[in-house]
Parts: sequence; structure tokens; C-alpha cells
Amino acid sequence: MLEARQVNFGYGPDPLFRDTDLTLAPGHIYGLLGLNGAGKTTLLKLMTGLLFANSGEITACGHDPARRAPGFLAKVFLLPEELNVPGVTGKEYVAARSPFYPDFDRAQMQRYLDEFEIPEHKKLTALSHGQQKKFLLSFGLACNASLVLLDEPTNGLDIPSKGLFRRLVAEAMSDGQTIVVSTHQVRDVESLVDLIVILHEGKVLLNRTVSELSGNLRFSVSGNRPEEGNGLIYTERTVGGYANVFKDRGGDEGALDMELLFKAVIANPAACAALLTTENRK
Repeated sequence: MLEARQVNFGYGPDPLFRDTDLTLAPGHIYGLLGLNGAGKTTLLKLMTGLLFANSGEITACGHDPARRAPGFLAKVFLLPEELNVPGVTGKEYVAARSPFYPDFDRAQMQRYLDEFEIPEHKKLTALSHGQQKKFLLSFGLACNASLVLLDEPTNGLDIPSKGLFRRLVAEAMSDGQTIVVSTHQVRDVESLVDLIVILHEGKVLLNRTVSELSGNLRFSVSGNRPEEGNGLIYTERTVGGYANVFKDRGGDEGALDMELLFKAVIANPAACAALLTTENRK
């Protein structure tokens, strides 16, 4: 679905991506995790041709995104973090934009609007930021695009809406689609994604399935700080003790703490990378 090979990009003289590789397969919901400034939004723009790599190759849905060909644009939808909606009603927006997506489903769109309780007759500029985001999310899912990119989609959503967001995205997912949820709010997508990509300082530190990570890592809370060794990858002080990440679970899957995993990978990328080599996964 998407492959980036040896991509280099930077703003001005400072490189953000340097020989970066990334592969995204269809039929999955990816969590693109990273701190603010890690390059998540930039990567999404490179995927959609809104920015151009200095060197390297990006292929998405069989196209070079930089060419912005109509056949490519009909297969991709990007929900940006910063919204800039036009001064039209929701109904007018759908009438004007939906013809560009051949698989757009109006009944599906209406169901999402009903679930989010978003009025279609109001001008989008009259809606709150959260309502605007829910409207555009509804439109994006109803497009049934092959590549759906959601940049910080839960920002501005209340707790019930975040739960509804996760359910609707999971229901909308199809085998031929790739959905990427880019966020630094790790807890918001913990129960939604099935693959995790961790981006840090322009580098892809991790691109693994939740199942694989659960089978190779153990997450625990202890009253005392654990001693170094014994497979300890990461530890931090928490309420009542220490939260820890250990390797070598012997292949038995356990609960994955995505926030703790994220911190462990950022703090100790070499140990996590070594753990998840082919040899260690046998």
C-alpha cells in the first residue's frame, strides 16, 4: 500500500528524515506514535504529496504522491490536525467533495453524522472545533479511500466521542484499506490499532504488530525499583512503585501497555530493536 525508501527531507539546512524507510500494508490500522516535533505530520504530508522529499522514493497506492495524479487523490484521504473548513453547510460540502471519491457512501456518511450528533444543515464554520473534526472524520470514513490518514484525530474530542471514534474507525476498516492514526495521545488509540510505528527525531524506531510486541515483552508494576539485568528494558517511577518493561516472555501474549512501550522505545531503542530481530522471535 505504501513504501518509503531512503527518504531524506528537512526544513532548511537541518534534516528531519535521513535515509528513512517505512512500509505500510493493507488491512491494518497503524498507530503512528511520536512526540510533538518528531515528524509525524511531515510524514503524512510526504505520503500525500503535500510535501516533496529531497531524495528517496515514496510509493502509495501504486502512485508517486508528489505527482498528485487524480487517480491517486481519489484513493487517499487526509484529516489534518489544523482544520480550515469552508463557510458552507455540511450538505453542501458533501455535494461538492464526494464526487471526487468513487466509493463514497452517502448512507454511511449519514449514519456517522447521526452517531456523532452533527447537524448537516449548519455551516461548518458555525460548528465547534470538535464538531468540525467529527464531521470531517465522518466524511473521510465514508469515502472508503484505500489510504486514510488521520492526524491527531482525538484532539478536541470529549471522552465519549473518543470511544465512538475508536468504534467507528474499527467498523469502517476493510481488508483493502490502510488506516494510519497519528497521535501523541497514546492512550486514545491503545485498543484500536493492530500495528505500531514509533517515530522519533525523524527515524522509524519501531514498526511491529501489537501481537508480536505482546509476545516478546512483559509489563509489570513493582513496589521496589527492579535491579538491572533479568531482561529489564525500561523502568520509571509511578504511583505506589515502579512501572517496568521486561523482555523474554517466552511467546505468551500479555496485555500491552502502549504508553509504557512508547517510553521504553524512545529511551532504549537499541534494546527494543535487538529484542525484535528474527532470531529473538523464534
